[in-house]
Amino acid sequence: MPDDFYGLGLSAKVTDAVAAAGYTKPTEIQAQAIPHVLEKRDIIGIAQTGTGKTASFVLPMLTLLESGRARARMPRTLILEPTRELAAQVHENFEKYGKNHKLSVALIIGGVSFDDQNKKLDRGVDVLIATPGRLLDQFERGRILMSGVEILVIDEADRMLDMGFIPEIEKICAKLPPRRQTLFFSATMAPEIQRLTSRFLKDPIRIEVARQNSVVETIDQKLVRVSNKPEEKRAALRQLIRGEVGLKNAIIFCNRKRDVATLARSLQRHGFSAGGLHGDMDQKSRTETLDAFKTDKLMLLVASDVAARGLDIPAVSHVFNFDVPTHAEDYIHRIGRTGRAGRSGISITLATPSDGKYLDGIVRLIQHDIPAMPFKAEGGAVETSSGDSEIRDRAPREQRPRRGRNGRDHAPREHAERPVAAQAAPTEAREPAPAKPQPQQREQRPPRHENDRPAAPAQHKPRREPAGASDSPFDGPVPAFLLRPGSGR
Repeated sequence: MPDDFYGLGLSAKVTDAVAAAGYTKPTEIQAQAIPHVLEKRDIIGIAQTGTGKTASFVLPMLTLLESGRARARMPRTLILEPTRELAAQVHENFEKYGKNHKLSVALIIGGVSFDDQNKKLDRGVDVLIATPGRLLDQFERGRILMSGVEILVIDEADRMLDMGFIPEIEKICAKLPPRRQTLFFSATMAPEIQRLTSRFLKDPIRIEVARQNSVVETIDQKLVRVSNKPEEKRAALRQLIRGEVGLKNAIIFCNRKRDVATLARSLQRHGFSAGGLHGDMDQKSRTETLDAFKTDKLMLLVASDVAARGLDIPAVSHVFNFDVPTHAEDYIHRIGRTGRAGRSGISITLATPSDGKYLDGIVRLIQHDIPAMPFKAEGGAVETSSGDSEIRDRAPREQRPRRGRNGRDHAPREHAERPVAAQAAPTEAREPAPAKPQPQQREQRPPRHENDRPAAPAQHKPRREPAGASDSPFDGPVPAFLLRPGSGR
């Protein structure tokens, strides 16, 4: 393997840009893939995250694109990415390594205006980086002609499979010229992925730089047993974050998008520098949150699996799996956000009693157990179920609020987001309200909603009867002719 980039056959413009970026020695996949890409061979690259595979196709593509020029609506190269974040990251790589070139690069992703994208396409682009859905949308609108594509890159193919993009990939490949070079990258090779490569690649060179389904050895993996209760699980996460020595920043993964928002809000209200990242956010918010995390303005990034693959944030010290991933492969990609480029990292997975089958799948995949971390939950505080910051100290049993007949405290304990003015004050603190004439059609009914203030004991507040009522055995109001004169009824 060459000791530097100068022995790989790259142009002087590219090697100068690499040196200016501070890189001197290629990674294993870069050293193996770049010479074959320059020879215009099809490639299947199997490499896990953090191995530098993006540069393994960006650098040789820049060299190959030095000759020729772009034509309107006919990109010369096409790079497909499963998510907007990955597409934006590849775009950043072209800007960094292509600073000595005068190449036009366009980013075609959802969540942004069509107008700016159309202007670039009309001028002609050398490199088109796109997500499958938006690319097909632009093609159907007649904004893109794909007959001039010379190089196709399908990145994170296994993630494409997970997200259901394989039919779109097949449609796109069918619209490309058959005489093209195809570079195919994936962390794993499922049977569906193998069928795709056999259909669209010609005599490919297979490059595998790490054992399939392995994890980076520089990552210290830990397992923590926690409660199934969401509020106790959030409290355990906060305790772990506070107790981790050397935690500079961390990505916290949740399985569901709604849990991302809940957990991020909970951490913020407990004083942590945290932000959320999930697929339902608009592109502007996603970009701003990710940039804030990259520039250390945010310490904690709570994310769904949209951020689990390929994001190049080299200095992530910790990864927390707030939820155990339901797919074992996602565990590898999640914890691969730390321990990148030879750095050490720590991953901590919070497992509840119901996560047993998912943990078994992960252990079978990585072929070793995840060491259990000694952990004792701190007592004294419980978070409200809404995920907000209201904390109620656990009082001794004899000091706890007396419960009413319905089994609930006289004062509500939850619903922290309810305005203070809307909460009912204790019965003893109220002045008796003046009696008002009540309609005689029906008797006053007791409160039915579980959040209504329960009736106080009789010794504190006598029951008020509607005007005209008595202890008569009649079901309705007493007729006027039966009332005694001067009785006041």
